[in-house]
Parts: sequence; C-alpha cells; structure tokens
Amino acid sequence: MLRAPLDKSSPPQSGDKSPHSRAASPRRLAALAFIFAVSPGHAALRVFPETITLDSAAARQSIIVQQTTPDGLTLDVTAAASVALSDSVATYDEKTFIFSPAKDGTLAATIVASGETVTVPVTVKNSVAARSVSFRLDVEPVFMRSGCNTGSCHGSARGQDGFRLSLFGYDPASDYFRLTREYVGRRIDLAVPEQSLMLEKATGAVTHTGGELLKPDNPHYKTLRDWIAAGAPDDPEGTPVATGIRVLPEKIILRQVTGTSSPPAASEKTGGQDVHATTIHRTVVLADYSDGSVRDITGLALFLTNSEGTLGVSKSGSVTARSSGGAWVFARFDKFTAGSEVIVLPEQQDLLWAENVQPANYIDEAIFSRLRQLQIPPSAHASDAAFLRRARLDLTALPPMEEERKGFLEDGTPDKRAKLIDKLLASEEFTDVWTMKWAEVLQVRANNNNNAEGGRPRKAAFRYHQWLRSQIAANRPFNELAADLLRGEGSNLANPTANYYTTAFGQPRKPMERAEDTAQLFLGTRIQCAQCHNHPFDRWTMDDYYGFAAFFSGVSTKRGAMPTEAYIYNNNEKTTAEHPVDGHQVSPKFLGGDVPAVNGKDPRQFLADWMTSPDNKRFARNVANRAWAHFFGRGIIEPVDDGRISNPPSNEALLAALAQRLVESKFNVRALVRDICNSTTYQLSSSTAPGNENDDRYFSHALVRRLQAEVLADTIGAVTGAPATFNGQPQGTRAVQIFDGGAEKDYFLKNFGASKRETVCSCEVRMEPTLTQTLHLINGTTIETALQRSPVLTNLMNDAPSPEDAVKALYRRALSREPTAYELARFAERAKDRDLKDKQQLRRFYEDVLWALLNSTEFAFNH
Repeated sequence: MLRAPLDKSSPPQSGDKSPHSRAASPRRLAALAFIFAVSPGHAALRVFPETITLDSAAARQSIIVQQTTPDGLTLDVTAAASVALSDSVATYDEKTFIFSPAKDGTLAATIVASGETVTVPVTVKNSVAARSVSFRLDVEPVFMRSGCNTGSCHGSARGQDGFRLSLFGYDPASDYFRLTREYVGRRIDLAVPEQSLMLEKATGAVTHTGGELLKPDNPHYKTLRDWIAAGAPDDPEGTPVATGIRVLPEKIILRQVTGTSSPPAASEKTGGQDVHATTIHRTVVLADYSDGSVRDITGLALFLTNSEGTLGVSKSGSVTARSSGGAWVFARFDKFTAGSEVIVLPEQQDLLWAENVQPANYIDEAIFSRLRQLQIPPSAHASDAAFLRRARLDLTALPPMEEERKGFLEDGTPDKRAKLIDKLLASEEFTDVWTMKWAEVLQVRANNNNNAEGGRPRKAAFRYHQWLRSQIAANRPFNELAADLLRGEGSNLANPTANYYTTAFGQPRKPMERAEDTAQLFLGTRIQCAQCHNHPFDRWTMDDYYGFAAFFSGVSTKRGAMPTEAYIYNNNEKTTAEHPVDGHQVSPKFLGGDVPAVNGKDPRQFLADWMTSPDNKRFARNVANRAWAHFFGRGIIEPVDDGRISNPPSNEALLAALAQRLVESKFNVRALVRDICNSTTYQLSSSTAPGNENDDRYFSHALVRRLQAEVLADTIGAVTGAPATFNGQPQGTRAVQIFDGGAEKDYFLKNFGASKRETVCSCEVRMEPTLTQTLHLINGTTIETALQRSPVLTNLMNDAPSPEDAVKALYRRALSREPTAYELARFAERAKDRDLKDKQQLRRFYEDVLWALLNSTEFAFNH
C-alpha cells in the first residue's frame, strides 16, 4: 500500500531553535592577523627564485617579486618593482621579467618595491657556450606542452594519422626512431628544416587533425627547427636528465573580488595596488638536473588546477582567483608533477566564530587553524541527541534505543560523551563494523562454485573473515596485521592470510595485479597508469611500477590436498619483473625508496618490513585517512586510495598529525578513532553557519551522509524489531556481519550500493541515492515486511497510553528525537478519519507512522 511520506516542507515552530541560537554570542576575529602575520626577521618582500644561475648562452630565468600585505595577501608586484644590477654580466628585461647572460661572472640584483628591498645573487657561467638543442631536454618537452603525445593525439596506442609517440614521452628512444628512422625523409627535412612535415603540420601549413599548434615566431617552433637544422641528432651518452621540478612561490594567497572587469593578460602589468594584484599571481617552474644545473622550464610546463571553480590557471602559469577556498596549481614536465598551494580569501574580511567552539585536541587545532586561514567559521556543537545517534551509527551501525537515549540525555556529567565513545569502542558491534570495512577492500568474498583452482571457496572466505575479525577484536596493531597479510603463504584453508594472494574468481593473481592492489590498499596510491607509461599526474614511472611488481614475481599457487584448497608459496629464484619497453629485468624496488638486496630470499619479507615500518609515512597516512573518512563521509585525501601529487590533502597538517598519532600509539586504530570522536570537529552540528554553507572539504560542519547499505538494513531491523534475514547466513546475522559479501545475493544490499568486493577500490561502496532506492523504500518488501512483523508496534498497541504517546515513542526510536508540535498535528490530522479504538485500524495507523519515519530523509542519513 502506498503511504504518503512526511511533509518536510513544513514551517518550523516558533519554539524551535537553530544550533546557532543556543551558542554564545559570537565575537569578531581578526583571523588573518595572527595566521599570516610576517614573523620577526622575515621580509614581507620576497623574490622567486632566491638565487639565479645562468649556465649557457641560451639560459634564461624569469622572476616573481612577491609582497605580503599586513592582512596576509601575497601580491605579485613584479611589474611595479625596480631592478638595479651591480654589474653587466647579465641583463634584465622589465617587460618579460627575464634575466639573460652577458658574460661570465657574478652580480647582485637589487629589487625594490613599495619601499622594501631584496638582493638576489646572480651567477653567469659558460656564457659563450651555445648548448646544442637536445632531443630529450628540449624537443620532447615541446611535444608534451603542445599536446602531441597525449592519449587523444599521437600518444594513443595506435597513434594518430599514421604517426605515434610514446604517451607523455615515457619512451624517448622510440620517439626518436619514429621521427627520424621509421620513414626516412618524411617527417623531417634536414636540407630545408622549415619544410619538414612535422613543422608544416604544427603550423597548419599542411592539413593537421590537431589544427595549428605553433606559429613560426614561437620559441617552441624555433626549438624544433634548430634541432632539425643541426641534423636532428640523438642525445649523446651522459646527457643530464631531470631529477625533479619545483613550482614557485610555494604558497599564494589571493582575495576573491567580484564585480571587477576582466583581469589583464599575463604580459600586462599586474603589480601595484590595482585590484587585480589581489586576484592574479604568476608562477615560475624550475627543473633540477642530474648534473646539478637548474633550468627555468615555465614555458615548457603544462599547468592545471585541482579546483577550477576556485582557481583559474593560464598556459603560462598565471593563476586567477575565482571563488573563495583552497586549491592547488600544478605543473607537469617530463615525468614529474609538482604543485603550489593557492588560498583564495572571501571579500568579507571579518570572521564570525562562536565563543564556545574551542579545540578539544590536536585534531581541532589543525582543523580550526585551517578554517581561520580560509576565513570559514565552524558550526555550533551538535545537540546531545544528534551526537548520540551519530556516534551510535558510526561506531556500531545501530541507532540508540530508548533507554540508552533517555539515560544519556539525563546524564549531567561533563564527560558523558567521552564515556559513551569508550563504551561503543569496546563493543562487539564496533568490531563488526570495522571488520566489514576492511573485508570490503580485502575482497573477502566467496566463490560459491568451489571448483576453481586459486579460487576462494566458502570455507576459505569464512576463515579469512574470522581471522580478520579476531585481529580487530584484539585491537592488534594494524601494521602487524598488514605485514601478516603481505607475508601470507600456505593453505588458504589452514592459514587465512594466504587468502590475500587468492581471488574469488578462480584465477591465480598476476604479479602486476598484486602490486597494484597492495599499493592502493596499504599506501593509498594508484600505480595502474604506470604499467604502460609514466604516470601523467604523479611521480610513478614504468621503472617504479615494475620494480614494485617484482616483489610478487615469485608468488605461486598450486592445488592443495583438498579440492577447494589453494596453496600459496614463493619461488625465491624468481625475483625480477620484465620491463615491457626493452625487456630488461627489473629488481624489486620500494615505491619511492631503495632497492633491497633480496639475495634469493622471499622479497615479500622485505616489502612487509618496509611498508609497515613507522618510518613509512604513506602507510600511516593511508590508514589514518581511511579512518577519518569513515566518520566524516570523505577523506582528507579524497578518494582515500588516490593519494597522488595532483590530489593533495585538504588539510596537510591534520593528516600529518593523525598519522603521527597512529605511529606513536603503535598503530592502535581504536586510539585514533577515540581521538577523532572526542574532537570538537566530529561533534559539530550538520546545520551550517553563515560563511560555511559551501564548505565540503574542510570539515567546518558535519556532512549529512546517507547510511551505508548494510547499516541502513540493520537500522530498519533495529527500529522495527524485525531484523532482515540473509540467504546462506545463520538466523540473527546482521548485514554488517555477512562474511562473504552480500551485494550479489540480497536485493536490498545490491540496490543500496553494498560493495561487491571485486576490487580493492574504495569506490566499490556506493553511497549515492538513486530513484530505485526511493521506490523500493516506498513500495518494496523490505519496510513492508518489517512493519508487518514488528513486535515494536504490537507492544505499543498494548502499552502506549495514547496514540500521541505512541507517535512520540516511534520518533524517539527512529530519529532519536521528539516530534515537533507541527509533526504531531499532522499525524493527529491523519488519525481523524480512523477509529483508533479498533485494533486493526490502530495497528495500521502505527504502521503508517513508522512507514513515514523510515521513508524520511532524516532516517536514511546520518547527521
């Protein structure tokens, strides 16, 4: 029967109070004054880079002159600055802001802006040495900057228009061959360089699918032409290679200014006190090379931002403030990506901060510092009732019942929230929740065919799940748990950790799959892109990828004594992986670390020691970030398993502090969870405050989160008193306790986004509300069956003094709060047409009330 849901558009009662009306009177904070104030001895005027070295006749270096204002803004005053040189060994172009060499020697560049002075040392070397154009150092970067070697152009697997380049230039030797040897005389013309097909297509002189990319007066065109004119030489042995890049300045603080005219072009003056000086800032990108040299590669870098709504970035690296918030500008060059943080402050300079919202621990100190930096106020504290429901659902996947709610609200002790958290952390239900979370990404899923070699039979999945639960129940240090998994071997039936190296689909796992899953699961790093080419938005190269895969090269699977048994062992003689570019064997290498001397031993032993070491910051950060995401609906790095350079944390100080706390507690996850739940940040209201309405990254208020499929199913069962049953599970099994994953076997769990446990990706759990979910809750069997079986409604019929008391009891049970006067009036109105003295009609009325509550948005979401 179709029932009408609660009308959520009803006006609030005059007696209702927002969380902010209960807070103490707010005071205005000059927040930026102490956050951004220039420290003693630190000049408000800075020049980037701070030293300049010009190491050839062709060397050039652009500069940025930055002034920090008293309110913390960083202004690009380069155009307004005056530059005086103490010697003629170099020249400075006031229009382009570029230093060029004149002769060998040193000088001091005195830079003056707004009455402040900074001196920059300049060194010129090899000023008469004309460095020849390098294919790898000069030509390949032009291809990347122009987009020639991207996946949508010649960098695709099949190339474009008969010409193929390696994606993002990961294989320069092959690129050189295809340009110069694949079709001799077709793509380059050594006799008349300007008539080379490569140049004619780039300039549009010959039809080109990619259109016009360069003009003849462009410096990049000159680079390509000069290389061809020199005979298109390959680089000699020992040519320096880039070892890293830097984006300067490291931090930029701008202000959002609305109602202004379009910002000037990058080449125009942007200094002084013009309004655009607060909204635009240039960047400079430096590359470090293996021979110790430094090169300005701003004109060769690709620029992007991780938040286009907050920040715009031009092809030349100039950033423009669009809206308030935090963002990053990134530069890509060669195989490297580096970034600079940009903060855009709102026009309103005063920050309203409730006096009673104060830090409770190190978590709040990091959060509130960031909020003050961004001029975002936090919301008020959540009410006791809201906190109780939130903590109960997060820590136990069950709502509070009436007696617990009553006792908690009547408790007047100041530490009652902390005591509640300790109680819930010690519960069996918390163990169930945390076991489910890790079972999802560890792919604890049964292959019910039970007949495939290397598969995970039901018995093996059960023992794997039970082992995982026992470790979490004992609060085993998480690094030790992870190390046991990495070292797993033996029978998948007798030794549960061996299941880390089996699948639920009957196929032995390849070394590359094991490497990818391990990096994503335990380091929060996705290295999949580097299997075929250098990662375009992270530091990982193909060498890194196959070095990491080599740790798993010797892992082998064979049949055990039983038909459903798989036996995992390591062949210690196989400790390398074959590189697909040239076929050479790559030895095991830690991601971003050293090459261990395995010497015929199982490489996984070395990997487990390195990965779970307290010194491995990425492991601790990943575990901390995953824990944080559970309680806030998003990670500090989001997605939690995609911690690439171009996806930085929204609060670096917070993530570092959480990781450090985890290490100091010897990877005690419960201790970390206790800190999180006791923080003021976790206990903030989900109601927004003026100024934080648009914040979804910095945790200024609780984010409203839809309940996960298993939690929603168990909550419906708890509220109605009629828990659901699940195929293949013992009677009384809750959804969060299903050991083999229930998404494929239960209609409710499948449609509400339960993890299929097919991959280690955090995206397996889907939290987005859908129309199918809504229709099922309204018309499906889940709620209807629970209502018909509900002993709670039966008890209310016998014990409730009146229908109004019954409605109040159902509100407390489903939503953990009392109904408003308006809501009571609505139900009273609906009861007028019924004879509530008739037990059948009374039962139907109670079912309708509870049906409406279970279909409300408030019930399906955690606030």
